[in-house]
Amino acid sequence: MAADNARKSVWRRALTPPQPPAPTTPARTTDPAPVEPTEVASVVQAALYRDGVRVSSPATLADTFRELREEPSGMAWIGLARPTEGELLSLAAEFDLHQLAVEDAMEAHQRPKLERYGETLFVVLRAARYLDAPEEVDFGELHVFVGPDFVITVRHGAAPDLSAVRHRMEESTELLKLGPEAVLYAILDAVVDGYAPVVAGVQNDIDEIETEVFRGDPEVSRRIYELSREMVEFQRATRPLVGMLHGLIAGFSKYGTDEELQRYLRDVADHVTHTSERVDGFRQALTEILTVNATLVTQQQNAEMRALAQAGFEQNEEIKRISSWAAILFAPTLVGTIYGMNFQHMPELSWTFGYPFAIGLMGVVCFSLYLIFKRRGWL
Repeated sequence: MAADNARKSVWRRALTPPQPPAPTTPARTTDPAPVEPTEVASVVQAALYRDGVRVSSPATLADTFRELREEPSGMAWIGLARPTEGELLSLAAEFDLHQLAVEDAMEAHQRPKLERYGETLFVVLRAARYLDAPEEVDFGELHVFVGPDFVITVRHGAAPDLSAVRHRMEESTELLKLGPEAVLYAILDAVVDGYAPVVAGVQNDIDEIETEVFRGDPEVSRRIYELSREMVEFQRATRPLVGMLHGLIAGFSKYGTDEELQRYLRDVADHVTHTSERVDGFRQALTEILTVNATLVTQQQNAEMRALAQAGFEQNEEIKRISSWAAILFAPTLVGTIYGMNFQHMPELSWTFGYPFAIGLMGVVCFSLYLIFKRRGWL
């Protein structure tokens, strides 16, 4: 008890700002009072269990601490949603939580990980749910402290629904009787099960994207990119879980994990591995689809360029024909215009063969131009 009190005193000094020096008072022999939380609004639910059965539902953290001290064989399960700093500090002082773990729980935005600090296990999970309308994956962050007689969940986000996990565990008395590790299993199982609808939604979207790609939808590239970005985040949430669960499995013998609980955790590990492989496959599939779409777009652009070139060629041919006939028709017009001036002293104006000569000249010029344009392929 003295060692515990000393650790708690160290925690209070580490996690609270320095205070002005107080007058010297005789040392007390009783346990120091726990730090009271400044607010309780973020306490979703707190309950005390004995032999897998709920025995009380304290309204505040202070009541939970007091009842747990009065129930040596009990287990406290405290659920928090976006807690205040005061609440986390009170939990840290009461349960001797490590400073680094508490800082992570305060700041959030942590990668999935598993850390062991003495008898306390600190787990960070990324829960996910799929929003079909915007085709986005909504991620929630969950921090779990697991100790010898307590489980603390700190939730940042809407997922997962831990009230359903608590209800399920309270109905499975034999499983809940196994203690805090059983609660950790149930939370892991809920998070991993929450990935299944996400996987199904992404698979459906990929099928739709494949159809749109071969249909030539111009907006599909943006859809592929945005879904690929979601898969990167999903991969960051699922891939570390594989190593985390394998680490838990490796410690079964060392920490004396119940055999039935070992089977459950292995099942969760199998599901995580399967989900991680599916997510890797989705990323690869989206990369290939993007490549195919780029190829199809390039082919379509080439076809359009060829069509434009063909249209330009045909237009040039038409212009050549029109220009050729215009030149041919211009020759007799020019001759006729000159001979139609009717000046008095104009040569050949009174010539007997003037008219046949003019007509013949027009014909020769037109025929010559026709042969020239024909030889050049303009006609």
